[in-house]
This record gives sequence, structure tokens and C-alpha cells, in this order.
Amino acid sequence: MTTPRPGRLTAAIGGLAVAGLSVALALPAAAAGSTLQAAASESGRYFGTAIAANRLSDSTYTTIANREFNMITAENEMKMDATEPSQNQFSYGNGDRIVSWARQNGKQVRGHALAWHSQQPGWMQNMSGTSLRNAMLNHVTQVATHYKGQIYAWDVVNEAFADGSSGGRRDSNLQRTGNDWIEAAFRAARAADPAAKLCYNDYNTDNWSHAKTQGVYNMVRDFKSRGVPIDCVGFQAHFNSGNPVPSNYDTTLRNFAALGVDVQITELDIEGSGSSQAQQYQGVVQACLSVSRCTGITVWGVRDSDSWRASGTPLLFDGSGNKKAAYTSVLNQLNAGGTTTPNPTPTTPAPTPTTPPPTGGGSCTATYSEGQKWSDRFNGTVTIRANTNISGWQSTVTVRNPQRIIATWNGSPTWDSSGNVMTMRPSGSGALSAGQTTSFGFTVQHGGNWTWPSLTCTAS
Repeated sequence: MTTPRPGRLTAAIGGLAVAGLSVALALPAAAAGSTLQAAASESGRYFGTAIAANRLSDSTYTTIANREFNMITAENEMKMDATEPSQNQFSYGNGDRIVSWARQNGKQVRGHALAWHSQQPGWMQNMSGTSLRNAMLNHVTQVATHYKGQIYAWDVVNEAFADGSSGGRRDSNLQRTGNDWIEAAFRAARAADPAAKLCYNDYNTDNWSHAKTQGVYNMVRDFKSRGVPIDCVGFQAHFNSGNPVPSNYDTTLRNFAALGVDVQITELDIEGSGSSQAQQYQGVVQACLSVSRCTGITVWGVRDSDSWRASGTPLLFDGSGNKKAAYTSVLNQLNAGGTTTPNPTPTTPAPTPTTPPPTGGGSCTATYSEGQKWSDRFNGTVTIRANTNISGWQSTVTVRNPQRIIATWNGSPTWDSSGNVMTMRPSGSGALSAGQTTSFGFTVQHGGNWTWPSLTCTAS
């Protein structure tokens, strides 16, 4: 997740086209930053990484982290399951180790994350309704208070929007406490730590035309119009060959910034190697430098071997700690700098999503979520939600040529004569109570077309 040269240029890199950016002349050698943090600081930005507490004893790891980065995110140690393993019994040991290491070495800290549907402790997973809402707000308050004065910015809420074409919220136990749960979490975080920047953080929100991006954008616009305390939006920026940096990435950053929030690239990693990976990284940096309110970039890990996607070699240092071509491209771009363009008035109306929203028979809804991707195929999951008590359901999944569904699970499929429309029915009973969900999945051989399938749901 981006190789410009000094002067005025057009960069068309791995799907990212940033046309007509006026890029400043490269700094003199004496002024150029020799590390990522020094080069980013020249434009008033930070360059960060995610740190794991169990690697702080690795001298190669800590040497690179200390030399290159000035913003630190705890990889897992501040998430809900780590900080409150039993209800009202808080555990900050590993989170405190990371904060202490960062502050002793003159670095700032991004807090990640206060409220999330995933990595909840077991006791919270079994809660619902008012008791869950109150437990979530207590967690936000207690953790933000513990770290008060030590955190630059919090990812207050993480990944609350659904993938696919709906542009709506993810169905989760937190969402089922009421649509205002995100707002409530932000207000609790502000009360607990008024000085920390408060961010919403998500993935697959990089392409301006995607429904999920628009859903998050509309929420942030609503929050700003009503005075809900939100200061920044985090773009995770996990890219690979099937999901490259989009051509409108800078547009996405700029339009969010125009709402009056900072934008931050929070979990950057790009699978690949060599010049292709280097160019993708350079394009991301160039896009950030083109937006005045893009305040910093964080890569999700130090070395390839430390990454959650280690087999995809997605980071700036190899497993031995050597600088990769991607590192050099990022450093050069940071030192080249950029001339930022004014934030425009947000695009209104928002562009039409790439696929229509799911439809239903009035008593069930089908929602698509992206799954694992390969060079020639991808997985998808459809979640069926009953809006009232139903005795059965069926869902159609329509793919676009040359796509073909080559495998399915958790259902009984049939196809129309074209092979493009699959009708999925439950293997057993399709009865669902109001609010209950079930899901099925499939693999699409895409033939170069990565477009999301369109969905319908009908119930009996």
C-alpha cells in the first residue's frame, strides 16, 4: 500500500495515478533525512510502526524500530482481550511495556483499539443489549483513563462497517446494542482523555467509489455536523496484487480531510517484492504528501518475518533486518516532499458504488464480505440476516463475466443456464429468528474482474 522525480509529474503506479501533482525539488543532500522518521519530519509528519511486546528483547528488531520510526502502535497489547481479560479486571502490563519503551526513546504512541467486534474477551462475547453497551463504555473509559496523557491518538472504534456493496454497518454484538454505539464510544473516550486525538479506523476504505468508503465518509460527515468528537480517520491500507493501491487513493484522503479531520495511514503493508512493491509504497507516500491533513504513516510491523502476512513479504525490511527496495523508494519520496493541494469541497453527491446494494424480500437481508484473495481467485462470504422470524430463505449471487464460482460451502447451490447466477439455499432448516444470522461462502475464479458479486435475499 507507492517513483516520482523532482518537478511536475504524473505518477501511474500499480493502479495509482496521481496526475498533475506539483512535487518539490529534492532536498539538498545535507538536509535530506537519512531515516524514515527524519525524512517524514521534514514535512511535519510522523512515520510509525506496530510493535509487539514479545519482540522487545530482540536487539535487531528494537534497533531498527528506534532508528527508523517515531510513532508506535501496540500490535495486540491494547486490544480489548488483552486489557480486560476478565470483566472489570484490567491488565496493562504488556501495553505499558510498549508505551514505556516508546516514551523512553522519544516516540509518540497511537492507541489501538478501544472498541472492536473482534478480539473481544470471552466474557464480552457472551453479552448483549444494555449490559454489553455499559461494559463497552466502561472499557473505553477505564483504558483511555489509564493511558491519559501518554497517547497521541486512539483508534476508538475499529472496523465497524461491512464489506461489500451495502455501505452499512457490520452486524456485530456491539452494533446490535443500537446504531449510536460508535458515537457513544467516542464521547466516552473524549471524556476520559480530552487531549488525545480520536480516530475511526477501518480497512478496504481506500477506493473513493466503494460503498464501504462512502458509508464511513457519511458517518464522519454526520459526526462533524452534530459535534460528535472525532478528530481523525485511519486507513489501514493492506494491499496486494488483487487489491492494489486504487487510482483515486489521494482523492479519498483529500475528501475525508475536507470534512475537518486528519487522515492517517495506520496499518500499511503491501505484499510483493522488488520494483513493483517499491512503486506501490512510493505511491502511497506520494498520496499522503499531497494532502495537508495526512499527518502520518504507520507500517504494520518492522521486518517481513514480524508481519501477520509474513509469506507475502509486505514490509520495508526483510527477515534479517536489511532494507528492501521498498524502503529506499519510501525514503526518497519522503525526502522529495510534495506540494499539497487545497482540500476541496467534499464530492456531492457521493459516486455510485461499484455494485448495487443488496436487496431482500422484506424479511431477510444478504450482506457480502470479502475473504482471502489469490492472483486468480478470491473467497466471499454472504451473511443472511432475518429481519423477522422466517421459516426459510434463498439468496442469489450474481457474478460478472469472465468470473465463475468454482467452489461453495455451507449451503446447497444451483445455477442458471449462464452459470453467472447462483441460487443458494440452506442445507438443512432455514428457519431463523428475528435478528439471527447465518452465512455461506464461495470461491470466485475472477479472470481479471475483481468486481463484487451482487446479491438478493428472499424469505419464506
